[in-house]
Amino acid sequence: MGAMGRLFLRLIINAVALWLTTLLLAPHLRVTPFAPSGVLETIVTYLIVALIFGIVNGVIGSLVRIVALPLYILTLGLLALVVNGLLLLLVAWISGLLGFGLSVANFGWGILGALLLGILSWLIGLVLRPFTGSRRG
Repeated sequence: MGAMGRLFLRLIINAVALWLTTLLLAPHLRVTPFAPSGVLETIVTYLIVALIFGIVNGVIGSLVRIVALPLYILTLGLLALVVNGLLLLLVAWISGLLGFGLSVANFGWGILGALLLGILSWLIGLVLRPFTGSRRG
């Protein structure tokens, strides 16, 4: 599988994980589609929000992790929960600027949502690993 295929698969995995997270944590985390009706609009909205999350996590998340590395070590990685919760809130804010997307009730639900999203994304990736030919987790 090529790089673009893996990137698209990662996007789909994150979108499915986001959908499952919003199902499990509703009404505290929810996604509002860009159009009120239709399955296709809902799927596209989840893909857009997953893309925003991937960009935010890849750019801002990576920068924060590098800068705050000593604090990560000092807190034995617990700071990652706070950072991931803040990144999820940032994704909700950015998608809200578009007039649709992710809504998070508060910071606590953001932390729980980010934790659950990470776990579900990892599990789905683990299940799909034999089909992608990837050896990484």
